[in-house]
Amino acid sequence: MKKTIESVDVDRRTVLRGAGALAVSGVLAGCGGGSDNSGGDVPSEVGDYLDGANNYDGSATDETDADSVTVMVGAGSNNFAFDPAAIRISTGTTVTWEWTGNGGGHNVVAEDETFTSGDEYVSEEGYTYNYTFEETGNYNYYCQPHKGAGMKGAVIVE
Repeated sequence: MKKTIESVDVDRRTVLRGAGALAVSGVLAGCGGGSDNSGGDVPSEVGDYLDGANNYDGSATDETDADSVTVMVGAGSNNFAFDPAAIRISTGTTVTWEWTGNGGGHNVVAEDETFTSGDEYVSEEGYTYNYTFEETGNYNYYCQPHKGAGMKGAVIVE
């Protein structure tokens, strides 16, 4: 039985073939292994931590070739996000968090207390805080006053 939708012929066999191809491609996409340049391979520790975080799309921005990286503080549609939310860098890379001036006062605090921009909540546009990552690992961080609102980020150091 054929049905016509807006002058396009669609039969049951065509629909099933397309659905099967889509299912197979989805399964194969998960079999690639390794990292890609988009940074889509996020460690589960980081993915779990950032689940529900503002501005997090499930991937990390790959900055492993950069000596320094800037993360915007007070970004996103609600100004309670880091941009990018997750980055992948190499050891020896300096990360600079730069305040946008949006969303009120913010700070940057590592979950494991490795680094902190301080207890003061800064709202001044252009304010910066730098930290150089010398050790490999996953560094989850947040903004103290807005952590509950989803203002979290992560640095993956390789």
